Amino acid sequence: MTGTETKMVRGIRGAIDTPENTEKAILDSSEKLLRKMLELNQIETEAIAAIFFSLTPDLNATFPAKAARRMGLINVPLLHMQEIAVPEMMQRVIRILILANLNSDQRDIRHVYLENARQLRPDIAWEEEK
Repeated sequence: MTGTETKMVRGIRGAIDTPENTEKAILDSSEKLLRKMLELNQIETEAIAAIFFSLTPDLNATFPAKAARRMGLINVPLLHMQEIAVPEMMQRVIRILILANLNSDQRDIRHVYLENARQLRPDIAWEEEK
C-alpha cells in the first residue's frame, strides 16, 4: 500500500508475563510491551483508536493502563478486563490489543510476545533479538 491509500483499523496483539503481582512489575512489563508494539508497527499516538488491556486473574495490584498514561497516552481510550480462568493457563500474563488506523496490510502487522509469553503464539510472534 502507498501512503495515499485509505487507512484501515488494524489490531495489534501482544502479551508479556510479569514476575510478580506488584504495581511496579505490572507497570514495568506493560510499558515494555506497549513501547515495543508501538515501535515495531510505527504507530503514532494520533493513529490509536483504543487500547485494551487484559490480565490473568492472579494480577490485580494495579491497572496496566497507568503505564500508558505515564508514557503520555493521555487522550487515548483505554479499557481493562480480566481473562477467564482457564485450567492450566499461563499465569501472570498481561495482554494488549491496540486498535489503530494504519496504512499497513493486516499481514504486515507485527504482533509482539515477550518473555515466556512467546509460547502463547509462536506462529505469529515477533521474537526479541538476543
